[in-house]
Amino acid sequence: MYDYSQQADDYKKIEKAIYFIEDNFKSQPNLDEIANSVYLSKYHFNRLFKRWAGIGPVQFLQFITLDHTKKKLVKSKSLLDTSLESGLSGPSRLHDLFVTFDAMTPGDFKKQGSGLKIDYSFCASPFGECLMAITKRGVCHLGFVQKKNRSDALHQLFETWPGAVFSENSKSIEPLFNQIFNLDRTKASRPFNLLIKGTNFQINVWKALLQIPSGNVVSYQDIAEYIGRPKAFRAVASAIAINPVAYLIPCHRVIAKSGKIHQYRWGSSRKKAIVGWEAAKRA
Repeated sequence: MYDYSQQADDYKKIEKAIYFIEDNFKSQPNLDEIANSVYLSKYHFNRLFKRWAGIGPVQFLQFITLDHTKKKLVKSKSLLDTSLESGLSGPSRLHDLFVTFDAMTPGDFKKQGSGLKIDYSFCASPFGECLMAITKRGVCHLGFVQKKNRSDALHQLFETWPGAVFSENSKSIEPLFNQIFNLDRTKASRPFNLLIKGTNFQINVWKALLQIPSGNVVSYQDIAEYIGRPKAFRAVASAIAINPVAYLIPCHRVIAKSGKIHQYRWGSSRKKAIVGWEAAKRA
């Protein structure tokens, strides 16, 4: 079982550094200044960053610059168009995690949700602490814990699945969770099945996100066009904003048409970290 506790500890400093860069982007801070913001020397910060991302901070920052993301938007849109022309559906691509959906509409949930058994556990990830929940039919929730507030994270889970029977069970969660971020191991793994509930529109948006290859980004308009609703990009953005399963449904790969990485349910700094981390793994 892969231990992400070290990466989770590293991420706390990485996120703080990204916050510092966001707050001081106009002055273009150098590596020494960024390292000082997390109370580390340039050499220690560089080593920590390589341990977390596999590359140094200077190269990493190139992946989340406006110029880079604009270029990625052009390239990724063509990949999405190819996916649409090929009629790809179901599990996501071979070079990414395999994810399948088991959709439960609000009406179905009203009839069947009472007494649904859900196991949950808090887990360490490369992007901080997560709360993950599963049923016999698949993963029903994955979210990042904001500001170390586990109570809020649990409240979101319980509110989403009212009437369910919850049980904290790390033994059932951790083996599955530890496959998610280990890209080498997941190549041969079985698909991650998800049990989600939403409107037909929301589910179509979430399914469309599976077609975005890891390390790439698309715009909200691109997703709207992909699902055949080109004028509904605001509704697309709203559906993405309430994505119930972080990372496995890669809403972090959708950015503004301008190339700006923001508007993420679990914080813009975390979104930048994930986008850059995936780009580094695919470089």
